[in-house]
Amino acid sequence: MNVELEKIPPEEIERRSFEIIERELPHPLDPELAPIIKRVIHTTADFDYADSLRFSKTALAAGLAALRAGERIVTDTNMAKAGINKTALANLQTEALCFMTDGHVALEAKQHNSTRAAASMDKAASLPGRPIFAVGNAPTALIRLYELINDGLISPSLVIGVPVGFVNVLQSKELIMQTDVPYIVAQGRKGGSNVAAAIVNALMYHLTKAQ
Repeated sequence: MNVELEKIPPEEIERRSFEIIERELPHPLDPELAPIIKRVIHTTADFDYADSLRFSKTALAAGLAALRAGERIVTDTNMAKAGINKTALANLQTEALCFMTDGHVALEAKQHNSTRAAASMDKAASLPGRPIFAVGNAPTALIRLYELINDGLISPSLVIGVPVGFVNVLQSKELIMQTDVPYIVAQGRKGGSNVAAAIVNALMYHLTKAQ
């Protein structure tokens, strides 16, 4: 079978992709939140996110303010960290961090019979300022964040809670939505490191394209 492919510049591919997303959306989106939701759909080709992404009232404003202030972004996987746009980070004079391969984190996880993802949140709690947390893989990281928030040991600027999976995924997301911390959560089992990175990128693009 012969398949003819049109040669399309990369920027044109993205433009056309977002045009298709706009046409196929199941319903109109909140104009302020639409860029984030559409970025996630663009990353996943999954229109369920038009309904499953939940934003606290101050999530967008808090996330943008944190990025303007140069707050760091902490991820629960190196995959999410790798997916965050490095040029946008540099433009905002901030950085993305992941402590999953940190030797101290590995030791703490072993000593306390916890996951490295949970222990990495304890490591992040020692950072100055009020980081943005982007959790796309490990419910245990989100649960530990909830505990640290409740104990007054950490006050994130924003929690992006989009872990994917089956065990404690739903519960971990519900816990974050019970806190007073600004959040963006993907309700249900869906999510992933790519979703976490896409949300961070959408927030950064909002600022860098406005400059």
